[in-house]
Amino acid sequence: MDSITDSTADDSPSLKDPPLVDDAHAQTPEQLFSALNCSAAGLTEAEATARRRRWGDNQLPVTPPTPAWRRWLRQFHNLFIYVLLISSAISLLLQHWIDAGVIFTVMLINAGIGYVQEGKAEAALRAIMSLSKSLCMVVRSNAGMVSAGITIDSSHLVPGDLVMLQAGDRVPADLRLIEVRELRCDEALLTGESQSTSKKTTTLPADTLLAERHNMAYMGTLVTQGTARGLVVNTGSRTQIGAINKLVQKVEVTETPLQRQLGKLAQQLTFVILVVTAATMAFGILIRDYTIAQMFQAAIGIAVAAIPEGLPAIVTIALALGVGRMATEHALVRRLPAVEVLGSVDVICTDKTGTLTANAMTARQLITANNHYLISGEGYEPRGDFRRKGEHHASSIHTDDQQLASACRIALLCNDANLTHANNRWQLHGDPTEGALYVLALKFGLSAERAQLRPRLDALPFESEKRYMAVSHSAENGVQTMAVKGAPDRLLELCQWQLGITGNEPLDKTYWLQQLNSLAAQGMRVMALAYKHLPDDQQSLTHQDMDEGLVMVALAGLSDPPRPEAIAAIDTCHNAGIRVMMITGDNPVTAAAIGKELGLNAKRVMTGAELDLLGPADFSQIAETVDIFARTSPANKLQLVEALQTRHHTVAMTGDGVNDAPALRTADIGIAMGMKGTDAAREASAFVLTDDNFATIEQAVAEGRTIYDNIVKSIAFILPTDLAEASIIILAIVFGWMLPITPAQILWVNTITAVTLALALVFERSEANIMARPPRNRRQGLLTTALLYRILLVGGLGAATVFALFRWKLEQGASIEQARAMAVNALVLFECFYLLTARTFYDSIWHTRYWHGIRPSLLAIIVVVIFQLLFTYLPLSHTIFAVAALSLADWLIIALATSPILLVVELEKVIARRYNKITKGVSAHARF
Repeated sequence: MDSITDSTADDSPSLKDPPLVDDAHAQTPEQLFSALNCSAAGLTEAEATARRRRWGDNQLPVTPPTPAWRRWLRQFHNLFIYVLLISSAISLLLQHWIDAGVIFTVMLINAGIGYVQEGKAEAALRAIMSLSKSLCMVVRSNAGMVSAGITIDSSHLVPGDLVMLQAGDRVPADLRLIEVRELRCDEALLTGESQSTSKKTTTLPADTLLAERHNMAYMGTLVTQGTARGLVVNTGSRTQIGAINKLVQKVEVTETPLQRQLGKLAQQLTFVILVVTAATMAFGILIRDYTIAQMFQAAIGIAVAAIPEGLPAIVTIALALGVGRMATEHALVRRLPAVEVLGSVDVICTDKTGTLTANAMTARQLITANNHYLISGEGYEPRGDFRRKGEHHASSIHTDDQQLASACRIALLCNDANLTHANNRWQLHGDPTEGALYVLALKFGLSAERAQLRPRLDALPFESEKRYMAVSHSAENGVQTMAVKGAPDRLLELCQWQLGITGNEPLDKTYWLQQLNSLAAQGMRVMALAYKHLPDDQQSLTHQDMDEGLVMVALAGLSDPPRPEAIAAIDTCHNAGIRVMMITGDNPVTAAAIGKELGLNAKRVMTGAELDLLGPADFSQIAETVDIFARTSPANKLQLVEALQTRHHTVAMTGDGVNDAPALRTADIGIAMGMKGTDAAREASAFVLTDDNFATIEQAVAEGRTIYDNIVKSIAFILPTDLAEASIIILAIVFGWMLPITPAQILWVNTITAVTLALALVFERSEANIMARPPRNRRQGLLTTALLYRILLVGGLGAATVFALFRWKLEQGASIEQARAMAVNALVLFECFYLLTARTFYDSIWHTRYWHGIRPSLLAIIVVVIFQLLFTYLPLSHTIFAVAALSLADWLIIALATSPILLVVELEKVIARRYNKITKGVSAHARF
C-alpha cells in the first residue's frame, strides 16, 4: 500500500489518491496509522480539509438523472407503439377522428405509466445514499491539543479520521476499530446476519469473510450496544455500501416476460400484416384489375381490421386491476408491467432474516438438569406455551416446576432489554439476545418481578473477555442472589453445582456438554443461566464472586424462527412447480437448520467462499441443484440470480437489506419487505410486501397467473375476430365481390367490442387449477400452436358466417345498406357468443363453476347489444355508416347463424381436456 506523505514546506499535506483499503481487518492500527499518515491524536482541521478537497465528501456518487424529456421520448421507442402510430395514421387518413384519438390516448397512457415507473426505479441509488447521511463524533487535534470529540456531518469524514461510536449510532464510514468496550453492531442490512455482532480489536487473517470481520464497523450498520473508537479507512464509494452501489449502477432493469412477449407479438403481427396487405394489393391489381387507389383503400381496411388497437389498453387495465387486488393482499406494486411476472416465476431466491423468519431472536428450547422444554410463539410477542419434549400439549408446569421457574427468573433479572407495544406491534429496546430471554420470562408470567419484587443492587456488565453478565438482587425472603447469564462453555468452567429436582447437586458436565452440542447442531445460539446466593450484607459484585458456589440452572436455545405461514407458503410453491432457494449471510449451520424446518433441501449448504472458487460451469450447476446458500456476499447473490437466468429460469428475489439491492434489481421480479426493509431494497424492487410475510407471495403468484391468463384470454378473443374482419376484405378482393363490411364499419366494431367484450375478460376470476400447474416457460411466446389453431378456427368460421349472411341478404333482394347492417350485426353477435365460451381455457360452460363471476361478461354483452341497436336504427348512424334497419326475422336468423361458435369451441375444449389427461403435468397455458 502506498503511504501518504507530506511534501510541502508549509506543513500542509500533499496527499496521493488513496487506494481502496480492503484489508484493513488484516492490518494493525499502527500499520494503518502509518499508511494513512495519521495518529491516535486525530487529524488537524487543516489536514482534514485538505484531504476532503482531494478525496471529496464521504457520500456515494450521484448519477445525473436522465432528463425528463428523454425519459418521455424513450417510452415511444417500441415496435408495438410504432404499430399503434401507423394504426392511428391510417384512422386519420380514413377521417375517423374519434378512433384515432382513442388509439393516441391509449398510447399516451402507456407512455405516462412507463415514465413514472422508470423515474421511481432510478431512486434506488438515492435510497442507498441516504444511509450515509448522519452526524458523527470525531477526534480532532489543534494546536497540540486533542479534542474530547466534536460533532460533524459524516459527509466531512476523510480516511485517517478517528471516530467515536456509542449505542444508537449509525456507523458513518468503514472503520477499523482500535478501542472497544462491549461493542455490538447490527449488520443485518449488509451481511444478512440475524444476530448483532460482537466487536473486538484483534487483527484478523486477510481472507476473513465480511460477516466475520469483527474488528471492523461498516458504513450504514447500527451500533446496538457499547462504545468504541475507530479509524476511518474507507469513505464514500470505497466503502462496502459503496461497492454495493457500484453493483446497482451496473445492473440494468430487465424486461418482464410479458413485455418481451408483447414485443415479439408486435413484430409477428407487423410482419404478417405487411405481407398479407402487399400480397392482397398485388393480387387485386394484377389479377382482378383493381386500380392502385382502390387497392390502397383496401389495404387500409385490412390494416385497420388486423391491428388490435384495443390490446394495449386491455393489457394496461388488466395489470392495473391486478395492482388493486394485490394491494388488498399486502403486496404493493411499484412497476406495473411486473404484475404478471410472478405468474411465470419458477425460482424464488429468498433472504432468510426477516423474510422467511421473523427477524426476532426467540427462545425456542430450554434444557434443565431433568427436563427439556419446547417453547411456542415467535418474535417479541410475549405469548407462548411451554411443553416437555415428546409431549403433544402444553404442560401445566409453570409455577410448580422450580427448575423452569428459576431459569425464567434469571432470564428476567439478568437482562437490560425492554419491550413496548404500539400500533399492534411489540418493539424491542436493547440487544436481540437479551430481548429473547426477556420474552421467555414474560411468557412464564414474571413481568412484575424485575421492577417491583426484586430490585437490582449491582451488576457486572457483559465483557467479551469474561463472556458473562451478572446482577445481584434482593429476594422476597430477604436472601440476596446473583443471577448470571453467559456463554455455556464459560459458565460450565465456573459452575460446581446444578439445580436438580430436590435442590443443588454436583454438576454433571458431560450431560450439559451433550445438550450444548445438540442445540448448536440445530443452528441455535445457546445461553447458559446460573445463580448463586450471596451474603445478605454484600453491597457490590466483583468477578471473584464467580469463583465458587455457582449453580447451573438451564441452557436456553435461541434462534430466529421461521414463520409458520412461510412453511405453508413454501409447500404451496413446491406444489405449483416453484423452486424456493434460501440465500443468506447467516452461518451455514443456522441456515441448514432453518432450511430444514422450512421444508427446503438442507442436505447440502454452499457458502459464499466456496462459490468464489467455482468456475462458470460449476457455478451454474450448483445454482441449479443447491437450495441453501450461506455466508453470501452481495456479489454472490447477484451471480446466483444471473446464473439462474442464463439457464432460462424466471427468477424472483426477496430481501430487505442494502446487500439485497443489486440482486433485487437484476431479478425478473424483486420483492422487498415493507416493514423491516431498507429504502434501498424497496426502491430496487418491483413489489413491496407491506406485511413482510413470505406467505403473501403465494397469493401474489396466484394473482400473477390469473392476470396472465386473462391477458391471453383477451388475445384469444381479439385476434380471431380481427382475423375474421381482415379475411372478409381479403376474400372479397380474391373473389371480386362487393365488400360486406366497409373500413368505417370495421372501426366501429373494433371500438365498441374492444372496450366492452374484450375488456370483460380481464375481470375473470382464477381458474380452479391455477396453483396446481407448473409455471409457464419464459421462452414461450404469446402465440402458441394451440392459440394459432383457435385463431384460425374462430376467425375462419366468423368470416364464413358473415359472408354467408351478407350474400344471402343480397339474394333476397335487400339493399346493400341492409345487407351490410346484417353483416356488421352478425360479426358483433358472433363475438358475443364467442365471449361466453372464451371465458375459460378448459372449463365447460355447463359446469357450475363456470357461472361464478360471469356478471362482467353479461353486462358487456348487454351494453354491446344496446349500441348495436342504436347503430342499426338511429338515422344519424344510417348517414355515417351507410346501413339500414333490420327486421325481427333478420335478428333471429343472425342469432341462429352465429350461435354455433359456442358448440364448436366447447367441442375443442373437450378434446383439450382429454389431451390434458394424456399430457398431465404440462401447464394449461403452455398448450393453449
